[in-house]
Amino acid sequence: MTDVSLPELISFELCPFVQRSVITLLQKGVDFKINYIDIHDPPEWFQQISPLGKVPVMRVDNTVLFESAVINEYLDEVYSPTFHPNTALRKAHNRAWIEFGSELVINQHFWATAQDAETLEQCQSDILAKFHWLENELQDGPFFNGADFSLVDATYAPIFMRSDILAQHFSFEGYQNYPKLKAWAESLLALESVKQSVAPDFAAMFVYFIKSKEGYITKTHS
Repeated sequence: MTDVSLPELISFELCPFVQRSVITLLQKGVDFKINYIDIHDPPEWFQQISPLGKVPVMRVDNTVLFESAVINEYLDEVYSPTFHPNTALRKAHNRAWIEFGSELVINQHFWATAQDAETLEQCQSDILAKFHWLENELQDGPFFNGADFSLVDATYAPIFMRSDILAQHFSFEGYQNYPKLKAWAESLLALESVKQSVAPDFAAMFVYFIKSKEGYITKTHS
């Protein structure tokens, strides 16, 4: 594969949706380029290629793809091994839980940026309710579908990584009280593809970002 044909992932360093695609690329061993931008002050060329104004965006030759779930589906079709189950029903089931994970990402962000105690408590309740659903859904690990890594795993690894950081710095009530969820998270966070999917100083950057939002948790945790 020549440099010209390498997929280019346009990214914001802290975005969990971007991280999903980076994990997928690394887990598959795909060579790729990554281009970091300031999503709060995006360059004009990015605005011209991103219909939603969001990352990730992937450029493959002259084609632009957007939305992490779509990008990961493309990567799974083009590069082996496949990270989707073989049967149509199980594949649809996985896609449903990927969508569920997207909602959990939003819940987590709202918790971290909540401006008052009531909103914070409601966000925490929403997150724990989703953790409860996941705990009941999980079977034998170490991954969502059992022994084989899947696109569902790429979806949730960024959530677990941020959950650990929030728990350490801001007393976030995470997945620790859910045994199957905890085992799944530990399996994912131990993967090199997950460790290498963020910058070495990611935790510090993420904490700085949360503090810059001046939400309720920043007032109760110095």
